[in-house]
Amino acid sequence: MNDAYTIEQKSDHIIGRFAAMASPCELLIETQDPLLANHLTSLAYKESQRIEQKFSRYLPNNLMANINHSMGKAVAIDDETFRLLEFANSCFELSDGMFDITSGVLRQAWKFDGSDNLPSPEAVQALMPYIGWQKVKYNQSSVMLTKGMELDIGGIGKEYAVDCVAKMCTESAPKTSVVVNFGGDIQVTRARHTTQPWYIGIESPEGDDKNTTHTLKIISGGLATSGDARRYLLNGGKRYSHILNPETGYPIEKAARSVTVAAPHCIQAGLLATLALLKGVKGEAFLEEQAVKFWCYR
Repeated sequence: MNDAYTIEQKSDHIIGRFAAMASPCELLIETQDPLLANHLTSLAYKESQRIEQKFSRYLPNNLMANINHSMGKAVAIDDETFRLLEFANSCFELSDGMFDITSGVLRQAWKFDGSDNLPSPEAVQALMPYIGWQKVKYNQSSVMLTKGMELDIGGIGKEYAVDCVAKMCTESAPKTSVVVNFGGDIQVTRARHTTQPWYIGIESPEGDDKNTTHTLKIISGGLATSGDARRYLLNGGKRYSHILNPETGYPIEKAARSVTVAAPHCIQAGLLATLALLKGVKGEAFLEEQAVKFWCYR
């Protein structure tokens, strides 16, 4: 075993637990073999650490730090980073510019800590020139940002890690059903051998860990939730969501409190959930057009 993660035996599965990407992470593994469970949990832990060490904007001296402090100079990238940038580009185009990974710079003005502290209009406006995915220049070997701009893949990074871990679990144990759960972003590798599905609870929009709004049955595929249960501001009786409009620098108006989406892959589910929030009052209509299962709470 490893001090970085724990293994807990249940009646019909084993749970592997660890922390990564500022989230509690777990694997529900349909096995009674502790060696297999330890192997898969170890793989998951190492892969999550690899992705976090490479792409987290909170860490110094990693690839993302090099990109964000490049001062207008080109930075060499690998194929994995290129694929993520291509996905970010698709997100930008599908959302008509609303899903923009350069908008993370707005965190310098907005602190979603549950307080009533709103930024000044001047502080928000000062950051707007540094937002705009269309300003980013990249190809398969390099990326270049305008001086002062930053990339933040937090909106897709955890879901990407979930899918990577799920793929590794499938390759290592193709006949074993595994639930990969990183802070509520979920991928189920395959159906269980029993007739029972996996049961997943959706967290209440009020953020009460002891209360779930709904329990879902999932056989395989991805599930992701986006909302303001933990990251918000409350001022003058008005709640400000952490989902920001890159065109205005301010939170989306009349967005749902919580949106959960089921899709073939976690990263797809996460994108659709976030896009639904970005659509504001039109979020449910947008998801209905996508012909996916979803649960929306206002």
